[in-house]
Amino acid sequence: MSELLDPMFGSHEHTSDRAWVQAMLDTEAALARAHAEVGAIPAAHADAIAAVCDVSRFDLGSLGTGTAAAATPVVPLVDALRELAGDAAASVHVGATSQDIVDTATMLVAKRSREAILNDARSGSDACARLADAHRLTAMPGRTLLQRARPITFGLKAAQWMTALDEAIALLARWRPVVQLGGPVGTNTERTAAVAQLLGLDAPALPWHTNRVRIVELASALGALSGVAGKVAGDVILLAQNEVAEVRESARGRSSSMPDKGNPARSVAVVACARRTPALVATLLSCMDHEHERAAGAWQAEWETLRELLRLGGGAAGGVRAVVEGLDVDVQRMRDHAGEVTVDTDALIDAALAAHAGVEPK
Repeated sequence: MSELLDPMFGSHEHTSDRAWVQAMLDTEAALARAHAEVGAIPAAHADAIAAVCDVSRFDLGSLGTGTAAAATPVVPLVDALRELAGDAAASVHVGATSQDIVDTATMLVAKRSREAILNDARSGSDACARLADAHRLTAMPGRTLLQRARPITFGLKAAQWMTALDEAIALLARWRPVVQLGGPVGTNTERTAAVAQLLGLDAPALPWHTNRVRIVELASALGALSGVAGKVAGDVILLAQNEVAEVRESARGRSSSMPDKGNPARSVAVVACARRTPALVATLLSCMDHEHERAAGAWQAEWETLRELLRLGGGAAGGVRAVVEGLDVDVQRMRDHAGEVTVDTDALIDAALAAHAGVEPK
């Protein structure tokens, strides 16, 4: 993590080391609870394990050192958890393997991150809907190949932003976080349904330790949302150029050498997030070929890649929300550039707004 650069690209709130360790501990606690429910371990042991499954009780530096030695964070985590559990140590991590804990924790981190990302993306889309309705009569030049083309309305442009965001939101919302619990080779599934219920995750038909489709589904949805956010922010940057000056960000960035210059800093940050995401999606696609019943390297390569993708997706969604919610529109400037024309885009905007609201078209 970089204290200097990271704030520009997104928050670590849901993807930090602490968040990942807590998600692994939540999984271990749920596993113990599930075993206790059927009498496989004493209920008192499950209570004792759950009581110490708090990230504040663990030394992340020591866990990191142990991760490097074992090529998994679960080995040092379980060692530390057993030490804290005392008499309940023998009931820690029963029937599970490292991948069960990491993959389920990944689903928890992704689920928690997704909630924040979707909230920002939906708010950004709602802001676009308000712009579309407010500017349905605001004529402006359409631009193709960066040249002026036939006139459109700014309402239509905002409706197009909204629709693209809605489509990307739907992709991410459809993705389902699924528990992973198969034991060393995917045959130990007795507690899968119980653990899934305790954690609020779906239960799979089979353990998915070498089936990484759900990982790339998530990656692809995040990539699509980041790309859409980058398109919206890119349009704002172009429309905010001094020579165009049809919109501007309400809170503009400062220049170090020109005090009177206002930069579209938030839009620039969103575009930067969007430019970084395709390579991360490609990395996760390249990690799908897991050898036999446990990957030797491909699985490990997913962890940091997906974490960064979740953070950048959050940064893009939050950034585009801030840009659109605070966008200043120069109506007269747009009309001056379009000329004395009347453009009727009402039907297109109405159809887009109806779809946004979930209303069937008449």
